[in-house]
Amino acid sequence: MQTQIGLKQIDEAAQAVRARTSVQPQVAIILGSGLNDLADSVQNAVRIPFGDLPHFPVSTVHGHAGRLVIGELEGQNVFVMQGRIHYYEGYSLAQVTLPVRIMQRLGIGTLIVTNAAGGVHPDFQPGDVMLITDHLNLMGMTGANPLMGPNLDELGPRFPDMSQAYDRSLGDIARRVAKENKITMREGVYAGLSGPSFESPADLRFLRGVGADAVGMSTVPEVIVARHGSMRSLGFSGISNKANLDGSTVTTHEEVIEAGKLITPKIEKIIRGVLRGM
Repeated sequence: MQTQIGLKQIDEAAQAVRARTSVQPQVAIILGSGLNDLADSVQNAVRIPFGDLPHFPVSTVHGHAGRLVIGELEGQNVFVMQGRIHYYEGYSLAQVTLPVRIMQRLGIGTLIVTNAAGGVHPDFQPGDVMLITDHLNLMGMTGANPLMGPNLDELGPRFPDMSQAYDRSLGDIARRVAKENKITMREGVYAGLSGPSFESPADLRFLRGVGADAVGMSTVPEVIVARHGSMRSLGFSGISNKANLDGSTVTTHEEVIEAGKLITPKIEKIIRGVLRGM
């Protein structure tokens, strides 16, 4: 049974954010494993640890700083999550996606989401950046959807459309920015699994067979809730390791963090360019 989050709790958390800053963010950015550095570039920043906000879950994963950074980046007022909450940490999906609900109550219209992911496509290499063009909601297909339970009618419809979960016009800006910066940007479908175990070779062969290009343990619930609340979404996967389809290699969280050092400068350039292009 999911722990439900009601509008009262969402608004109490949003009000706690408003009490700490006078900035009105237009864009929210969620930074995934090993991708924290962009938040350090935010100007005139107010930093709020997750634990300082009512009802806000606290990140327990190495590589996730666990704080909000609110300020200015490339001429846009931004709300940056330096780290995120995961379903595998034991939180309900309603708790995992509470930050996105707070974004909506603060009037933020655009979400840029990033993650570290395993490359399922055979051509993808560690260090690549992939523009997410669509996702496979495997958590939801097995009964774990962040919209289960009473619908929050004030925020969105009971049955939201997901035919364009990732905004096409924002994707076009990202493509242009990548080209201008001579960054080879892959494109593909992200498969969202619950984790925390990495995938078996059979899992990965299945994912490749059904059209996945990258796989990770986040992002999809956040984007579903963003779209439920009519936010535009743009997503990037940093390819941190190559899929082990034959069982010949071992995947570790340490290599995911290490790959982030190669990926972060590329994703940072693209996100900065998108912010300017908006």
